[in-house]
Amino acid sequence: MKKISLFIIAFISISCLNAQTFTLKSNDIGGQLTSKQEFNGFGCSGENISPQLSWENAPADVKSFAITVYDPDAPTGSGWWHWLAFDIPANSTELVANAGNIEANLAPKGTIQSVTNYGKPGFGGACPPEGHGLHEYIITVHALKTDKLGLNAETNPAVVGYYLHNNTIAKASIVAYYQR
Repeated sequence: MKKISLFIIAFISISCLNAQTFTLKSNDIGGQLTSKQEFNGFGCSGENISPQLSWENAPADVKSFAITVYDPDAPTGSGWWHWLAFDIPANSTELVANAGNIEANLAPKGTIQSVTNYGKPGFGGACPPEGHGLHEYIITVHALKTDKLGLNAETNPAVVGYYLHNNTIAKASIVAYYQR
């Protein structure tokens, strides 16, 4: 009996070590953003290209995904939303670089990109005030329990955030920093 119990414990331990977690990755960014992800406007002169993002090991019951980019260090009292993309089909595992450029039509079919704090939909890159120090940019993929949030491109970030909060079953993030 002791041998069987030890075998079961060892098997469970090995299984736990091999468990895969929901993970977000990028070929374009690591711990810091670059001028490619810097906004072009508001005094910034970057390329405003959203980074390539890929994710793996999503929950089996996911029905869609969303991507958000948020700067909690913006001097607004409520942070700054740089990108809100949702209704990304469940069979998607990647957004290519520049998918946040709505005119380029690179996001998966059906994806909605709503208004950011810049006042327009699509990706709006980093643009911290000069001399304000390092800003943290939290890039998150949300695995959702619904295929559609029922929102549109004019929906403001707070409402999108509310719907994401109520429909997220798992999420994974990359944190990157930028300063001017």
